[in-house]
Amino acid sequence: MKQELERLLLQKEEFLVEGALNKNKLAELARQYDPTLLNLLMSEPTISNHFFSTLDEGVLVFKKDTFLQFLNNKEFLPDSFTAYKTKIGLATSDNRYLSENNEVVLNFPYKDCVLEGGQTKDDAKRQEIFFNETLAPTEINRLLDDKVLTNFKRFDADGEHEVTELSDTDNLIIKGNNLVALHSLKKRFAEKVKLIFIDPPYNTGSDSFGYNDSFNHSSWLTFIKNRLQVAKQLLAENGSIWITLDDSESHYMKVLADEVFGRENFIVDITWEKSDSPKMDSKLFSSRSDHLLVYAKNKETVAINRLMVKEIPSHYNKVDEHGNPYYLKPLRAMGVDGYRELRPTMYFGITAPDGTVVYPKNADDSDGRWRWGETTVNKRKDILEFVKGSRGWSVYFRTYFDNATGIPPETIWKNDEVGTNRTSKKEAKDLLGSGAFGTPKPEKLIQRIIQIGSNEGDLVLDFFMGSATTQAVAHKMNRQYIGIEQMDYIETVSVERLKKVIAGEQGGISKDVNWQGGGAFVYAELKNDAQDFKNAIFDATTIGELLGLFELAKKSSFLSYRIDPKKLKASEFEKLSLAEQKQILSEIIDHNNLYVNYSDIDDQSYNISEQDKRLNRAFYGEE
Repeated sequence: MKQELERLLLQKEEFLVEGALNKNKLAELARQYDPTLLNLLMSEPTISNHFFSTLDEGVLVFKKDTFLQFLNNKEFLPDSFTAYKTKIGLATSDNRYLSENNEVVLNFPYKDCVLEGGQTKDDAKRQEIFFNETLAPTEINRLLDDKVLTNFKRFDADGEHEVTELSDTDNLIIKGNNLVALHSLKKRFAEKVKLIFIDPPYNTGSDSFGYNDSFNHSSWLTFIKNRLQVAKQLLAENGSIWITLDDSESHYMKVLADEVFGRENFIVDITWEKSDSPKMDSKLFSSRSDHLLVYAKNKETVAINRLMVKEIPSHYNKVDEHGNPYYLKPLRAMGVDGYRELRPTMYFGITAPDGTVVYPKNADDSDGRWRWGETTVNKRKDILEFVKGSRGWSVYFRTYFDNATGIPPETIWKNDEVGTNRTSKKEAKDLLGSGAFGTPKPEKLIQRIIQIGSNEGDLVLDFFMGSATTQAVAHKMNRQYIGIEQMDYIETVSVERLKKVIAGEQGGISKDVNWQGGGAFVYAELKNDAQDFKNAIFDATTIGELLGLFELAKKSSFLSYRIDPKKLKASEFEKLSLAEQKQILSEIIDHNNLYVNYSDIDDQSYNISEQDKRLNRAFYGEE
């Protein structure tokens, strides 16, 4: 697209200055809807399709803003660490790195980008690479194409086994970049996931995740947006997504999620009391709560379960003649809706025990109204109660406790009901050992979410799996689940935890649900291509190792299209610092080749086994 547009525009001398395209002139002409420019753009079908919309009558409408975004982006018509970055193709002449890509400003910088978020090491903070959707749609399509899965293993009560077949009901754990993996799930699981729970990096710099949790604000939004968009495609029509965050980003997330899922599909913002004591060293306020934002795929059809309770709530403080608990609720309508003029037919008299006729009167003595009409009142007189106070009689009705139908979930979740961060730390330490993981969520919290948002046999997804709390609880509650984790601790923490669940561990909610062990899950990995090279970069500790990788990159098939291999000179590269060499190496990779595309499964250079080929074809529904 970039080269095609440049060739097209170069045909007109009035767009040139000293033989080069004049960006400022082109931008000015675009804002003026210059006929020469527009006719030229319309003359080439590919260009026309990108920068024009077609109305029903066949009229073309110029998408000026899209064209200006394209024009002003530094990857089109480039205008360095060092001069070295410019020379090999990584930087532009005004010293702006292509990876910064921060000229796109719509609702927030990088809104039109895909952020891979490719960190795999706990301690390796890295510069993230952005792919601009306007400039490189085909490159992004390749990045998000179906990928090859490999290293399949099945774990059950008898240990680890080779995977010979896949079932639609298998629990699935995937190691690999979560954005790439989510897109690889679409063919098999689109519109089948009942509940998604995610606990993403909080963007605070001190998060429980090993990810880059110090993204700048706009790049964090891009990181989340990319994943929410594909998550929506996986949600069932009656499904819901639950997102836990602290105050630092929750309000921005609300606006972003409104855009992705539709403001009309927002359900609730739940407050979880995550602490059982104040932080005495807090400078201003001691934060004791986190947010749980809940969205439906479709609020009209979403399935939200009521909660079954083991103990009768304390406000059911009365008992009728049959021993049934209830509480009294005023029959008079309250609040802004409690006025006679709004529902005139609901203003009438009800006779009290002493013969007094009682009318619905507000506290200011204005005319109010009852909650029910006269017919309903006459039908339900048996549950009415009259209470005499200083202002005369008040009418109430009995509200009975019925655990068969449960109670609606509330928006404040107390720490004694669903646990705290202290609870979750203890659970992790008891199960995985000291220091095994930072601060996962307590199992009771996840249990309540799964109770409300799913039923037995439903599919639950968590693509920031971490220590696998969601998967562990789903397993114990007889839900099918998918977990995705790109960090290396997936094998030492996440998988090990699930193996202990299968063995019948008694931590967390195990006693509450009478967990006795059993079940199974399948583990698989996205097959690495350039990702292995990136891992080697992060693992390198000497300039000698990096020089070896530099020579390998020059000959590799995954060098970025932006890079001129002839200009990659070792004599210049070795003058850089170790950190600078690592950054150069990580940026010259074509990130579309991090993992092997499923379409390349028969490419002999990848040495994919016949067993893996068969399992992949089964996974993608082609066998």
